[in-house]
Amino acid sequence: MLKIQAIPALRDNYIWLIQVVGSQQVLIVDPSEAKPVLDVIKQQGFIPAGILITHGCHDHIGGIKGILNYYDLPVYGAEIEAIPHLSHAVGGDGSMNIDSFPPITVLDLPGHTQGHIAFLIDDYLFCGDTLFGAGCGRLHSGDAKAMFKSLQKIAQLPRQTNIVCAHEYTLDNLRFAATVEPNNRDIQQRIVDTQIMRAENKPSIPSTLALELATNPFLRCDQPNVIHAVEQFSGKLHPSPETVFTALRLWKDKF
Repeated sequence: MLKIQAIPALRDNYIWLIQVVGSQQVLIVDPSEAKPVLDVIKQQGFIPAGILITHGCHDHIGGIKGILNYYDLPVYGAEIEAIPHLSHAVGGDGSMNIDSFPPITVLDLPGHTQGHIAFLIDDYLFCGDTLFGAGCGRLHSGDAKAMFKSLQKIAQLPRQTNIVCAHEYTLDNLRFAATVEPNNRDIQQRIVDTQIMRAENKPSIPSTLALELATNPFLRCDQPNVIHAVEQFSGKLHPSPETVFTALRLWKDKF
């Protein structure tokens, strides 16, 4: 059984620690800063076993060097991403094992960046900036076609999969989702639930894939209400879910 812990960092980042219950070993996911991680490790007596990097954006790799100044750790990530101190190149839908942790499946999820990957451990998907709470990542070095395919790949996972992303964007994303689908009761309820969590200073993530499928417009590009809203906004017909997604991403960029 796994236990995960969110470490807030920068303005709206989360650095994730993954722990096997009964062990003090932890994996560190996307350390944007070193100090918050080092403080938690010291306070809770953790033993770091490795660093997992989903992609090379600065707010996901900024803490690697500072952590390595204190611990000699393997760094896992995609070779085509600009990841400092990368020691173990992974990607292309593979798998890997680290010490006593359950087997880790690596999913190739380009779109936000060309080499973006995710780590699936038990029923936790550490998906970086690909899928957010009620949203998805912007297109940096990737493109809309790749991002659409990556989101479809995630959508095929078991519905109980926990979606563990790297930013606290859920409320902002839900405002857009409610604009796209104003009559979606699941979205309205999620807004209420998320407001309560944030008022209590709790992370709004992880969510579940089931919740994302019900409330995340970027996973609902085949739904009549989403198609209609996108066509009304763009002023043109969209013949496929992929073209709906492309237009929806452009809409969100301007929202």
